[in-house]
Order: sequence, then structure tokens, then C-alpha cells
Amino acid sequence: MLREITLGQYYPVDSAVHRLDPRTKLFGTMVFIISLFMADSLWAYLLATVVLGLVIRATRVPFKFMVRGLRAVLVLLLISVSFNLFLTDGTIIVKFWIFKITHEGVRLAGFMALRLIYLVIGSSVMTLTTTPNQLTDGLEKSLGFLNKVGVPVHEVSMMMSIALRFIPILVEETDKIMKAQMARGADFGSGNLIRKAKAMVPLLVPLFISAFRRATDLAMAMEARCYRGGEGRTKMKPLHYRAADRMAYLLYAVYIAAMVGIRVYL
Repeated sequence: MLREITLGQYYPVDSAVHRLDPRTKLFGTMVFIISLFMADSLWAYLLATVVLGLVIRATRVPFKFMVRGLRAVLVLLLISVSFNLFLTDGTIIVKFWIFKITHEGVRLAGFMALRLIYLVIGSSVMTLTTTPNQLTDGLEKSLGFLNKVGVPVHEVSMMMSIALRFIPILVEETDKIMKAQMARGADFGSGNLIRKAKAMVPLLVPLFISAFRRATDLAMAMEARCYRGGEGRTKMKPLHYRAADRMAYLLYAVYIAAMVGIRVYL
């Protein structure tokens, strides 16, 4: 289960999406997320499905690897779908006891499920095709105007980059601790909810200790390299837009215009 988390992982392969500027991918992810909240019809979600499928194909990342992250949000997905399915008023299709399923509830639950799935996959596309360093540079460059109002953009970008970098590390560390505890007789799967919660204590304590140790080592390494923040720092690989990035922005404009057209006319 833990190894199914793909957020924060980078899949090294040469593709057109990997070669795009990180600012282009960040903006594209934002456009895709906004379009999902704009979508309110089957045609809109069909367009989002086609676009997402083409992007995944362009990344050259295996589709099975791309959708593995959905298992981590399965519980949230089921809760969201259930609430929308049983608690939405409208034309009743089926009714049993205090529960009822309406036509509007089925429609809303289906759209909500697609929205959550596409949000996870769309975010995974960005992290799988962009290294943490590139994400940091892209965020800092994109939000640089906020420095004028006192927002520490570089520090915020650095924290987000470190958090993304630590996700796969902590997942691997958790998996190792679980296997070590199970070899010593620990049982994480059986029993009631209280027993399962107590069984997690031998897992959480060493995990927190390991996380604090890694954070301390990282802080010492940054201080040893004379890191003092982003002011006055230069870039080893400055970001530059290329023809492919300009073409991507044009495709973003066409996509969002199509979404607006579908919302208005369909």
C-alpha cells in the first residue's frame, strides 16, 4: 500500500513533457485543475479525459505506474462518492430504509469521482516529470513578484521542494520499519480499530525519530554549504522558455477556451 504513493516521485525518462520548462508544467497543472472545477457536463469531462490521456502518452511514463497513486486516496474517494450519492435531493431512483439514490446524486457522484481521480493523476504527471530542484526553481521564478510584498518566495519554494523530496524517502522508511516490526511478531492488520491504533505506536515512534534525524542532517548539510536563503543566489541552470513551451501555452489557451465553450453552450 505504501509503495503505491506516487506523489513526490520522479520517473526519469526522456520525453517531450520532461523537457518542458517547470513553469510551463506548473501553469498547465493549474489550468487543468481549474478546468476540472469548471466542468459540469459529460462533454467537459470527455474533453478532460482525452487531454489527460494524450499528456500521459506524451510523458512516456507507464500508465500502471501513473494510476498507482489512486489507491492512497481510495478511502477519500469512497467517502466523497457516498455522501454525494445518498445525500443529494432530486428524482428518486432507488429508496431503501433511510437512504435514497437520486438521478442528480448519481450524476454528481460520478462527476466528483472523476474530478478526484483526475486531480490525483494530473498532479502526479507534474511530479513524475519534474525533479524537486526544477519545481523549486519554477515556483520561485513564477511567484517572484510576491517578493515585492514581503512574501519569502524562495523559502516557501524550498520547503515545498524538501517536502516533496521526503515523501518517497519516508514511504520507503515506513515500509522498512513495518517489515522489521512484523518480523518481530507485530500485527498491523487484525483486531478492532483501537487495537490497530495501538499497533501503530511501534511504527510511528521510530518513524518520527528517523524523520527528525534526517531533518537535522539536512539542516547541517545546508549550513555546511553556507546556505543563507535565496537573496543574491544565482542559478546553475537558468530557466528559459523554448518553442515547445510557447506551443504548450497556446494549447492551454485552446483547451481552456474549449472548456468555457462547452460550459456556456452545452
